[in-house]
Amino acid sequence: MSNTNSKEIVKIAVEAMKDKKASDVKILDISKISVIADYFIIADGNNGNQIQAIVDNIQEKLHEAGVKEPRVEGYNTATWVLLDYNDVIIHIFNKEDRLFYDLDRIWRDGKEINIEEL
Repeated sequence: MSNTNSKEIVKIAVEAMKDKKASDVKILDISKISVIADYFIIADGNNGNQIQAIVDNIQEKLHEAGVKEPRVEGYNTATWVLLDYNDVIIHIFNKEDRLFYDLDRIWRDGKEINIEEL
């Protein structure tokens, strides 16, 4: 997957998150510090139903754009759902788990970017 594609995935995913009122959406460029992905997107929802709605909307919008289905972890419990689109890994948390796992801190060496920078 080229950088252009991963940037497009990020843009589409972030818009899909905003559509479902995800909070505290962060985009981290981790391409210089890790080989696992180019971008992490971290966000949270208020409850399991909202988290699942956010995840469903992301998958639907990216599927419409022709992006291959991701690997998905945690959908049924919906406290931390991970969507793995290879170069883009999306984490949707409930607020408590986001604070507990603190990926924002763990990956602080990544460069936080705004959607406009893509």
